[in-house]
Amino acid sequence: MEAEQIEIAEFLGRYPPFSFLPEKTLNLVAASLEISYYRQGADVYKFGDEIHDLCFIRSGSIEIYRRNGVLYNRLSVGDVFGQLGLLMNNRIRLPSRALEDSLIYFVPETLFNELCDNYDEFAYFVEVDDKRKMNKEIQQKREENDLSSVKVSTLIARPPIMISSDASIRQAASVMTDESVSSLLIYDEIAPVEDFGDSFKHLVGILTDRDLRTRVVSQGVDLDSAVSSVMTQTPKTLDKDTFVFEAMLMMLRFNLHHLPIVENNVPIGVIAISDIVRYESKNSLYIVGLIHRQHSIEELVQVSKDVPSCFVRMVRQESSAQMVGSAMSVIGRSFKQRLLELAEEKLGPPPVPYCFLALGSMARDEQLLITDQDNALILSNDYNPRQHNEYFEALTEFVSEGLDKCGYPYCTGRIMATNPRWRKTISEWRECFADWIDVPNPDALLNSSVFFDLEGVWGKTEWADELYRFIVNRAKNSPKFLASLSRNALLRTPPLGFFKEFVMEKDGEHRRTINLKRRGTAPLVDLIRVHALAVGSTSRNSIDRLDDVIKSGILPDKRGQELKYALEYLAMVRIRHQVEDVEDGSEVDNNIEPDTLSDIERRNLKEAFNVLSNSQRFLKYRYPFS
Repeated sequence: MEAEQIEIAEFLGRYPPFSFLPEKTLNLVAASLEISYYRQGADVYKFGDEIHDLCFIRSGSIEIYRRNGVLYNRLSVGDVFGQLGLLMNNRIRLPSRALEDSLIYFVPETLFNELCDNYDEFAYFVEVDDKRKMNKEIQQKREENDLSSVKVSTLIARPPIMISSDASIRQAASVMTDESVSSLLIYDEIAPVEDFGDSFKHLVGILTDRDLRTRVVSQGVDLDSAVSSVMTQTPKTLDKDTFVFEAMLMMLRFNLHHLPIVENNVPIGVIAISDIVRYESKNSLYIVGLIHRQHSIEELVQVSKDVPSCFVRMVRQESSAQMVGSAMSVIGRSFKQRLLELAEEKLGPPPVPYCFLALGSMARDEQLLITDQDNALILSNDYNPRQHNEYFEALTEFVSEGLDKCGYPYCTGRIMATNPRWRKTISEWRECFADWIDVPNPDALLNSSVFFDLEGVWGKTEWADELYRFIVNRAKNSPKFLASLSRNALLRTPPLGFFKEFVMEKDGEHRRTINLKRRGTAPLVDLIRVHALAVGSTSRNSIDRLDDVIKSGILPDKRGQELKYALEYLAMVRIRHQVEDVEDGSEVDNNIEPDTLSDIERRNLKEAFNVLSNSQRFLKYRYPFS
């Protein structure tokens, strides 16, 4: 074999899909290909041209265009193109042109087909374009996880046991004993409006073993009282087609032990925590349960030490990024809730009602291991600073100190309820948000990016929902604010250079790394928030917001699904990196090293960044700033 062919084989072997081939096959490819040189601006293929070779860029760069002349992709050394034409009747669908003087290797079609037939990784690489590769990996992760593929209906062991709300507590307890169940659904008989037709049972409550202990026996309630007096009214329910992981998250979030499952709003069964434990290692459930049983900050600190290992186990069990983010957010909210309970035990009941707010990633159900404590306080309009400030100052200091000790450090920007600026009455918050929306100066936009993701975690949590609806309604009807928020969302760009090479930190501690939060997930979250506000979505989670945006029809065809896959993929890479940091005993961060990723992972990462880049361009077009 000639020295030139040896050098070609060695060079090809550095890049996928040829890196998947054994040395003997690489030598065959090197001996079979043809080489052509293209001057800058020269067409390699025009639309409709016949193609019978796979193209590999040895030097230079090539631009790929859509049929209408719009730039589709920019390729450089090591990239391949032309496979789409080979797989579609040997006709060029995407024209190509030399951006600079370029040298191209042409692999004959017959050899290309043999490689596809004999080497699965080679075939997968060339048969699926970058977006579909990334999407397939995300979908595969979802399908591999039981929690995200098993529906709650499969957990139902028997039809629900029900009793009328007119029945007595004694009768209810007797039924539960006879049927050997730990919960009982309570219904009202509803007659039809018309004179014909059957009446139906309307679910109005649930009674559990715990209720009998805490609300009946311990309180000495008369057993002949109506069961409706001690039941939990209007219980949470889930549709039978909901996935198990969603049921788990609801039970975590609301500290539920039993959850009625319905079909067309009719109860068909009840699932308990013990049912979900069969499908989940119970780590997150167990930690949340532990949190609510601790009696001091010191005890909570001990529980917090198990959070990183819980995070690692969820990832190792192939949980999706959405599942991990949701579970970690529930754990974070649970620490806040228990600390607030302890604070009220120490300080006494609050002098006026309040709502403690979670902000940012915790409110979006997207929290990971690295996070600080962004929070705020909504106070009743009856709040009087002279009379009440001392109490709420002490309460917020207690909670923030506890969170810091439990691994949620103080916010460096002081966006915490300990800051008097972020303790406001309901009316003051409305005025504050109205001012930010009506006068979108830089400070207002910065605050909006944090405070527009809010959720009530303790106290009068319905105030948080009311405030968020106010924000959405006002922002939706303010084109100037949306344009300003859109421009702000473009400040953080994806780390791709002109030739789609990664742009990494050049010096310092994080040299040759990319901060995947600052340059990836955060700008995606920002642009999704703009679209969500524009369509009036009241969802907080970015994926849920995207679903609302997709339904509205404001995005180009398939752009919403691309955004969803890109966000999930970037989050997955970020999560895996944090797991490696935990296992290595390193300080957990968001700085990934692209050089440590596989060729396919790097390509998927580039494609996710490319989706972000295209979506940012559309944002600029959709909300023009004048």
